[in-house]
Amino acid sequence: MDPRRLSLNQITVNSWSLEQAVAGCERHEIGAIALWRDKIADAGLPRAAKLVRDAGLHVSSVCRGGMFTDPSADPGAVLDDNRRAVEEAAELGADALVLVCGPLVDGDLPAARARVRDGIAALLPHAAAAGVTLGIEPLHPMMISARSVVVSLAQALDLVEELEPAHPGHLGVVVDAYHVWWDPALEQQLARATGKVLGYHVSDWLPRTSDLLLDRGMMGDGLMDLPRLSAQVAATGFDGPVEVEILSSHWWAQDPDDVLRLVRKRFEESV
Repeated sequence: MDPRRLSLNQITVNSWSLEQAVAGCERHEIGAIALWRDKIADAGLPRAAKLVRDAGLHVSSVCRGGMFTDPSADPGAVLDDNRRAVEEAAELGADALVLVCGPLVDGDLPAARARVRDGIAALLPHAAAAGVTLGIEPLHPMMISARSVVVSLAQALDLVEELEPAHPGHLGVVVDAYHVWWDPALEQQLARATGKVLGYHVSDWLPRTSDLLLDRGMMGDGLMDLPRLSAQVAATGFDGPVEVEILSSHWWAQDPDDVLRLVRKRFEESV
């Protein structure tokens, strides 16, 4: 992968503040960054925007909006929080606001998925007015009770095809290799996703993964054929920043500068 396309997803160096992550990108000549809302809040939105602007960094995404599925939650409060996320993405000039759609809470899967659909439909007008694009990120089925009832690229594309025409250009999908690589229908669904891919995230799936959330591998250490997947994503027309997003207790325990050195090397060799 062309190293100029590398974007550092902040979670990869989770111990760093936003200020430290921006400085790390400068030291390691990484031109783009993906920001998490807790880090934005810690810095304050005006300071976060100034930090990335002054460093000349491109913001590939803000993570995250969504979490639409809890039947006990106040829908108005959920929508308000998502509107704030849209405003943060707009201020930062992000390519997309990533939507992690919410877990199955009460056992009623069709109702949970209906709440996702309705939540996105309610948020889309605000996003369009703010000039923000929403990216639905399907997660691996193992995340259904913790993060998302949208567990396949096909499901995400169904939502885009239903809802995007009302606000053209403001809804698409985010392809995270860790979450979709296993899908036997992936090649077919990526062909269907032409023109709809807003982001591409890479890591690796370790042969003996030890934690459902926090044991992602460094690219080249696991089972994924990332060059093949990258070519398929490129065939959709996506040519934007590629985020390295590694949620890993192992890598978080290492020196973040050492991690970034390896990230740059593996990005060129293995993605």
